[in-house]
This record gives sequence, structure tokens and C-alpha cells, in this order.
Amino acid sequence: MRLTPKSASDSIEGLAEGLDGKVYLKARVRAVPEGGKANAALEKLLAKAFGVPRRDVAVVSGTTSRLKTVAIAGNASSLIATLTVMLEA
Repeated sequence: MRLTPKSASDSIEGLAEGLDGKVYLKARVRAVPEGGKANAALEKLLAKAFGVPRRDVAVVSGTTSRLKTVAIAGNASSLIATLTVMLEA
């Protein structure tokens, strides 16, 4: 994930390619990047988007970086279907 904090709204914006050629899912949150607030807002946003409880989403690496690795627990086929629909929109 590539997270932009201090945005006007909370949203998942689709895919973006980094300078390294890797593709990331972009998200924006209104929260500031202080004390883990932006990470918590990202977890909440993803939980809502994927229809899972907040406790099933966690930033597992990149807590102080814009680039983050996020784990989402749940039914894999359901999560992939949701992601596919999200990217097609």
C-alpha cells in the first residue's frame, strides 16, 4: 500500500506504479501521521472496504513509511473478489 495522510477524505484510489516499477494500492486518509493515527485510519478504511472486522486488518511493516504491507484476515476468495471489484471501479 502507498498511504497519503492528511488528505481531504478517506479513500482507496486504485493502483499506482512506483519509481522502482512495483505496483501499489493507493489510499488516502484524513488522519495525521503522528502516533500511529494514519495507520489506524488505514486499517479502519480497509476493514470497511473489505467487509471484515477492524481487528482483522493490520499494518505489518512500514509503520513510519508511506509504503506499507498490510495483512487482512478472512476468506481469501472473498477478499480477492472484493479487491478485484475495487480495482475495476
